Amino acid sequence: MTKTSHIKRYFITGLLIWVPLVITAWVLNLLVSTLDQILQLLPPQFRTENWLGVHVPGFGVAMTVLIVFVTGLLAANIIGQRLVTFWERLLARIPVVNSIYKGVKQVSDTLFAPGGQAFRKAVLVQWPREGMWTIAFLTGVPGGDVVSHLEGDFLSIYVPTTPNPTGGYFVMMRRADVIELDMTVDDALKYIISMGVATPVGAPRAHSAASEVARKAVHQ
Repeated sequence: MTKTSHIKRYFITGLLIWVPLVITAWVLNLLVSTLDQILQLLPPQFRTENWLGVHVPGFGVAMTVLIVFVTGLLAANIIGQRLVTFWERLLARIPVVNSIYKGVKQVSDTLFAPGGQAFRKAVLVQWPREGMWTIAFLTGVPGGDVVSHLEGDFLSIYVPTTPNPTGGYFVMMRRADVIELDMTVDDALKYIISMGVATPVGAPRAHSAASEVARKAVHQ
């Protein structure tokens, strides 16, 4: 191996160490800075600059967590539930706010409700055309008036984009065209975010056997 090859290898190794560290630090700094803005909502006398003489980074994060926790604690009892119900009825009378609030609440209830299954299974589907495969997530089955216009057995599928899985496409596919993967949702998300670099741990199985078993599992 030449001297140039050694230098190139060491440089790439250094990048592999520093790039994740720098990006992680940047994301954490952005998160803390954003949540610290909640301090601007407090009266000046309650800000750390006044009673400690210095700004405390991350204090807004602690305040945010505390506020969310106390809100959940209060909403868990009967009086809190009545207040939440009253608040939701009040918002329901405001035309534009009502539409936005109801949509956001339905999504948040699905994602964050205890025991909820926003992403139930990791699946393999042909997307965006036949012959091209990607990992997607099973979110349920079609409902409402949609069912009356679909002939056959369909599943609701979310196809995420990469490396940002929060953007994607909601599609309805025939159950026979969906292959359930022997992979956890967390492993599938890591695989998607890494753009296929972080391969899930596990022994690969024969394609035909895996497909047959997965199809039978989906049909159950």
